[in-house]
Amino acid sequence: MESVKDLDPEIYALVKQEERRQSDKIRMIASENYVSRAVLETTGSVLTNKYSEGYAGKRYYEGQQIIDQVEQLAIQRAKDLFGAEHVNVQPYSGSPANIATYLAFLNPGDTILGMALPHGGHLTHGAQVSISGRYFDAQSYELDATTGLINYDAILEKALAVRPKILIAGHSAYPRILDFARFRAIADEVGALLMVDMAHFAGLVAGGVHPSPVPFADVVTTTTHKSLRGPRGAMILCKAKHAQAIDKAVFPGIQGGPHDNTTAAIAVALKEATSETFKEYTRQIIKNAKTLAQSLMTKSFTLITNGTDNHLMLVDLSNKNISGKKAAKALDKAGIVVNYNAIPFDKRKPFDPSGIRLGTPALTSRGFKEQEMLLVSDFIEKIIGDPENDLLLQQTAEDIRVLCRRFPAPGLEHLR
Repeated sequence: MESVKDLDPEIYALVKQEERRQSDKIRMIASENYVSRAVLETTGSVLTNKYSEGYAGKRYYEGQQIIDQVEQLAIQRAKDLFGAEHVNVQPYSGSPANIATYLAFLNPGDTILGMALPHGGHLTHGAQVSISGRYFDAQSYELDATTGLINYDAILEKALAVRPKILIAGHSAYPRILDFARFRAIADEVGALLMVDMAHFAGLVAGGVHPSPVPFADVVTTTTHKSLRGPRGAMILCKAKHAQAIDKAVFPGIQGGPHDNTTAAIAVALKEATSETFKEYTRQIIKNAKTLAQSLMTKSFTLITNGTDNHLMLVDLSNKNISGKKAAKALDKAGIVVNYNAIPFDKRKPFDPSGIRLGTPALTSRGFKEQEMLLVSDFIEKIIGDPENDLLLQQTAEDIRVLCRRFPAPGLEHLR
């Protein structure tokens, strides 16, 4: 980054600080990961110079001979990897992908039914603070108060009552595998289109360790980072009969020219996802998550649903006499980066909730395995038990820096 260093030393310094932070800390935010050097280089390539409104073979700007090939390659790789009939790789991120899906099939005021935000859903699944909750009649389903699990009979009952045009399956903080066949049956029962948001677990699907929603859903949206380990972008996968509606909704419906450098980086990540190395990485994500969850529960931590089937877990800290926000702040000082998170039926406010959310994709990308998960569990227990002990926080941060040097982060190997 010598050019940046010469032109803008302030930004250069901040980037270098962020490199060091990502290298020296245990990153456990479930929606974060590390991309490969190849994805980083493609994201920063000259493709960022191009503007490409439209689709391959039908652009509104000239000079698309190379870009069309890039986009078609990304599309074909996504189709092959996920078994999709049609793929749009242009959405800027997961939220626009979801909004584009609504635009394709709904009119303002139409009914959607998704998982409630405090119960693990996403803002764009109908939260009132989101456009999805303001422009549509957003109805929600909640988790079972006793088990913390999805109650499919209750979803059917709610769907029969509100008759949504789109039924949404997917989550940002639910630690169990969804029953896509059951969601499909519910959608058919009420005549709804089934949309699955697999942003969090797309990489697990690609690696073969999580069931695929593609055979069951009309539309599947996903980000391309998180467990898929690509750049910050998104895709929409759908049945062929919906291709025209989806493509028109993305462009010109909600956005102009795609970010061609991101499209190319998505293609690189999709190629990486076909490798045996990637498949092993996804298998290890699950092993790490289960190991960490079990270890935390033996230390009297309360986990929503008493464990996990995927890459994340939701920890209720009520019995630890500490709020999620205070816990997250202390853990960050100690070198463990998590996010505070609401739990189902949380009595605390969203900005200072009762829980924290933990994820294993980024740690797994570094090469952490079960033995390291047990160390992480020990670190968490110590910090949560004494969050105001500055000396403990400092010593733990140093211990974590030493641990992280044994596992160089992808793309940051030079910081070892």
